[in-house]
Amino acid sequence: MSVTSLPRANGGSFFSAIPERVFTPEDFAGDEALMIQMAEEFARKEVLPLAERLEKQEPGLMPDLVRRAAALGFCGVDAPEAYGGLGLSKNLAARILEYMSQDASFSVTYGITCGISVAGLALFGTEDQKRRYLPKIVSGEWIGAYALSEPNSGSDALSATTRAVPCDGGYRLTGTKMWISNAQWADLFTVFAKVNGDQFTGFLIERDTPGLLVEREEHKLGLKGSSTARLVLSDAFVPEANVLHEVGKGHQVAFNALNLGRFKLASMSLGPARDTMTRAAQYARERKQFGRPIAEFGLIRQKFAEMAARFYAAESCIYRTGALIDQAFAEHAGTVDGNRKACEEFAIECSLCKVLATEAEAFIVDESLQVYGGYGFSEEFPAARHYRDARVSRIYEGTNEINRVFIADRMRRKGLLESAGDSFISELAGRAMRAEVSDQVRQGAQADLAMLTYAEQSARLRALQTGNPLHRAASDLFRFWANGQAARAYALVTGESVMVPAMDPLPSIEALGGVSGPV
Repeated sequence: MSVTSLPRANGGSFFSAIPERVFTPEDFAGDEALMIQMAEEFARKEVLPLAERLEKQEPGLMPDLVRRAAALGFCGVDAPEAYGGLGLSKNLAARILEYMSQDASFSVTYGITCGISVAGLALFGTEDQKRRYLPKIVSGEWIGAYALSEPNSGSDALSATTRAVPCDGGYRLTGTKMWISNAQWADLFTVFAKVNGDQFTGFLIERDTPGLLVEREEHKLGLKGSSTARLVLSDAFVPEANVLHEVGKGHQVAFNALNLGRFKLASMSLGPARDTMTRAAQYARERKQFGRPIAEFGLIRQKFAEMAARFYAAESCIYRTGALIDQAFAEHAGTVDGNRKACEEFAIECSLCKVLATEAEAFIVDESLQVYGGYGFSEEFPAARHYRDARVSRIYEGTNEINRVFIADRMRRKGLLESAGDSFISELAGRAMRAEVSDQVRQGAQADLAMLTYAEQSARLRALQTGNPLHRAASDLFRFWANGQAARAYALVTGESVMVPAMDPLPSIEALGGVSGPV
């Protein structure tokens, strides 16, 4: 399907393009829809019933679930066919990941091993590296991990202190990596270190490498069923053949894997949001107070309306962006340099999706827990688990703060400043982005305006395409909320206040308030 792309520098502006249509979840059909249905059934029938056992990290249980997912083809959806994958689109992989993510501990394990841990290998690896490792990951025989962060190197990844010293036949790595997802179960680690003190470089390291030690599990707030631990390297030998891409170009591997990782994390965040909202709606229909179900009370209905509106906008952004990424890969892929260009082209949108979806998830799990009242605060109900698990989404794959700084900086450097003039929000965004700002507070506000513009437009175009009254209601209610957020962000950037357009949200609340889950 042809998807109109947003023009780039030398061809217009991020804001000035208004596509005739955008790819939406409704466009998945046929075999794609069947795979999505299979993913949902796997999550509900195979994963969710094991949630309590997963949280206790029952030995062998999580790796077995990954192998069962792999047997159905889910660990190689967008991996190349030549290495055992299905070779399907990034967009379909994201949709499958969304439905596989109804338990966050499983989704981070699954999402890391078939996502960010192998993205660099698939895009930048040599033929020999891909032949040796990709089939093992795709089949579920091996689990992958991605080791970038360090105790003193998080958002500032290039300040890493892990060193790689050249030696006969390869390199010896020494240093500590922090918060490594899948560490307990991983067979292959993508690790980043500096050669000769300044050449940031990626390496593929097998688990049984002498000098590689996985330390104890971190005691975490959430994601208790997933593995997170330190990786300690003590003079660990890595052969020359396991240098990923080129010495000194590890930033291309790391940051482009993160671009795709942020896009997929957006989908991972919608899975738990979908599950907790659906469960809360069921509870609201069953729970009675004052002689009737609480689902009939106005303030409860309002909660579901606003949750559905935020979910709808985030979902609309994700699958519009996924189609654009697939289009970029179709145009550029085939070479390492082409893969790099395809990953970089929509990096801004990937960050926008990550911030929007993770913050929508946070709102949804919080409001869903509130629907349960006192029961929501009890671990006997799944709302508490979703609430704990969701918190990390705004931290990993780049904190939402660093993503906001990245969005504003990248848009300014690329000259994506004009206004589309098709909405109140885009007008404000176009004006605000022209302001030269150096402090992070105003940069963050500029990023919020970009995000709100993209989200409002995506939701509105999707609603127009489907013609569904519920979609229109979700789009309208999101715009009502987003207009207020945009006015605040604009005031932060410029110091000027603006009048928010009048809009009566009550019809949208009445239309959406009784739904059982996302529209």
